[in-house]
Amino acid sequence: MKITRVEPLFVDRFLFVRVETDEGISGVGESGAWGHLEASGQAVCKFAEYLIGKDPRPIEHHWNVMLRFQHFSGAAITGAVSAIDVALWDIKGKMLGVPIYEMLGGAMRRKARLYSHCKGRTSDKLVARAQRLKAEGFNALGYMNPFLEEGVEEPWFRSHAARMEQAIENVRRVREAVGAEVDLCVEIHGRMTPAEALTLGRRLEPFLPMFIEDPIRPYSPDAMAWVADHIPIPVATGERFISIHQFQTLLTRRAVEYLRPCISVCGGITAGKKIAAMAEAHDTRVVFHNPLSPINLAACLQLNAAIPNFAIQEYPYEDVDFEGSDGLRGDKVVPGLAAPQNGFIDIPNGPGLGIELPPEVQKNFPPKSRGIVMRPHLDGSMVEE
Repeated sequence: MKITRVEPLFVDRFLFVRVETDEGISGVGESGAWGHLEASGQAVCKFAEYLIGKDPRPIEHHWNVMLRFQHFSGAAITGAVSAIDVALWDIKGKMLGVPIYEMLGGAMRRKARLYSHCKGRTSDKLVARAQRLKAEGFNALGYMNPFLEEGVEEPWFRSHAARMEQAIENVRRVREAVGAEVDLCVEIHGRMTPAEALTLGRRLEPFLPMFIEDPIRPYSPDAMAWVADHIPIPVATGERFISIHQFQTLLTRRAVEYLRPCISVCGGITAGKKIAAMAEAHDTRVVFHNPLSPINLAACLQLNAAIPNFAIQEYPYEDVDFEGSDGLRGDKVVPGLAAPQNGFIDIPNGPGLGIELPPEVQKNFPPKSRGIVMRPHLDGSMVEE
């Protein structure tokens, strides 16, 4: 078997990669380089020069060549490697007639617990969204920003005390609305300093969050370790990391309790399995990051099936206030995954990923580019959103 084509596919807001072979078996993966998909698509074309004519089966070999043939990298590069890696696993599973998890040691579980996205532009909308998701059967809520999702248009300013009190009140209201039957995964997206994280983390303890994600910008493992050591809430982080070595440093510093690899940017299924093993050795649980399409979700689910230290899976359930539609993000682009039931989803058990790109998908869903925008601060600078 030889690879005959490696093709980037810009579809809607997603970048897929399809790898074709001379035996008629093809595989698909997805790049998670979000705001830089155009650059990631070019990297896919560069790697195609190496891959065409090669046997697709030695995945570990190809993974190492793509990451090590030169000394520089970045999210656009590793996003391309990630998508190609998943596509190669998809091909191998189809060739052998088994789901990917069988090639990773077999299934630990047949279902994966989910947390659904819970956003709100106001406190009332956040609470209403939480109540709706509980009514639909979800037993965990994530992407739950206590500072709210107000948009990027209006200049921002609040005093420290007002900002903290608002966030604490929002979490209190959601906890009161959904009770103890629903876990809360608080999402900060790096909006705080270590000192602010200390204040908020201690005040949120009575509401028993499952974890607080990226309380500070995640680029300093030492700073994150200091926060993790000083607040009583478990820290989750790792979605922006692009190398297994960054995860190793994070774990060694004891800076995380819930590791958040994004397999669409950190190196695909090959990297995801390595990272999960490192986490297991540090008694740390894994929550794979997934803000993307059902293709990436299917890849995450294959890993969730195979690893012993899986905790919960991010399920990007769209809100009409933000994305203009309700339901799983991209489910009209790539249908085929099972619907959640009581907060869990069945793991696909078909060959490879267990899900396929539909014919004519590019024609039916033209590409949408992401612009460059940040919310202005009242003083003229910008703030994290």
